[in-house]
Amino acid sequence: MTCVQATTLKIASFNVSMEALNYSEHKRGEPVSVSTKTLADALASDHQQIKNIAEIIQRVNPDIILLNEFDYLNDNNQALKSFINNYLNKSQHGQKTIDFPYFYQGPVNTGVNSGLDLDGNGEKGKLPGDGYGYGHFPGHFGMTLLSKYPIDVDNIRSFQHFKWHDMPNALMPIDPATNTPWYSQATWQALRLSSKSHWDVPVMVNGKTIHVLASHPTPPVFDGPEDRNGKRNHDEIRFWHDYITPELAGYIYDDKGQRGGIKTEETFVMLGDFNATTVDGNAIKAGIASLLGNAKIQDAMPHSQAGKLHKPDNINAKYHTSNWGMRVDYVLPSVSGLSINNSGIFWPVKTDKNYRLIKDRKASSDHRLVWLELTTKN
Repeated sequence: MTCVQATTLKIASFNVSMEALNYSEHKRGEPVSVSTKTLADALASDHQQIKNIAEIIQRVNPDIILLNEFDYLNDNNQALKSFINNYLNKSQHGQKTIDFPYFYQGPVNTGVNSGLDLDGNGEKGKLPGDGYGYGHFPGHFGMTLLSKYPIDVDNIRSFQHFKWHDMPNALMPIDPATNTPWYSQATWQALRLSSKSHWDVPVMVNGKTIHVLASHPTPPVFDGPEDRNGKRNHDEIRFWHDYITPELAGYIYDDKGQRGGIKTEETFVMLGDFNATTVDGNAIKAGIASLLGNAKIQDAMPHSQAGKLHKPDNINAKYHTSNWGMRVDYVLPSVSGLSINNSGIFWPVKTDKNYRLIKDRKASSDHRLVWLELTTKN
């Protein structure tokens, strides 16, 4: 029998807003010009906002962290390596440096042109609305996983190409004016479920495998009465509920054709900006409620005093992870194999000297880093 060493580690999720539109004056819906500043350009400019993001990560010091909205540039990870080497590996404001020798950044659906009319404006194949996920170029609004522990690269599963219609009882958008499907049959057959991707990334922690289940479902807004984004958000979240429930996961297939979900005894941590909460916002709340209520998941409900002060009239504000006032970012460990020691949200109050790091969305991000301290167990 293999001896597994109990390990205490910190796992985090952070939407860092490190995407091209953040670094240029641009209005939603306008095309991105070739002169638009990219993430690579910003990284090369000793960018203060990126330095603040790195400082937040250094202060929390996670062992594993998912970064949402970190553009995938298909550049052999050069932008990601630049962030690690030139920001995280350098002290920010006197903080101890942090290194992540292991990382994974795969392709996503955002900005991948479908050639179809996905946004219903009568034009086919026009970005950003006709991407398999909303984006101005392939990899826009991507994500990346950083780890101090080795990643089992050969056994990563991605679900970028899984078709939405292959989910049993998928919430097909319906035009309420005509009571007919909002998408044409050809479009519905082609449409992918993931607006970015769904990843199962095995991380090897001192003899124990922890499956990091990472995603970033679409915001359930920016649509119409058909609620196509709300229904997609619901089903992107439902995907994970089914994936961790063996009796429901038989329909799932990954990008290599392997079928099924995670095995009952396997340990996982689910990470991401889910763009949904059970109490606030426009999401179809049944999706996130079902996931959080899954018996295989522990929800520590991280909270902060600053979040409570930010929206004092909202009784749920201490759980918020965004400056507009919602809980949208999650770290959800499995019941199997992990115990929760502590949790938190990096959100300094206004009187704290570190408030400068989050005072507005241009200081770092409009999201807050969420973390859990966990101990592995047999």
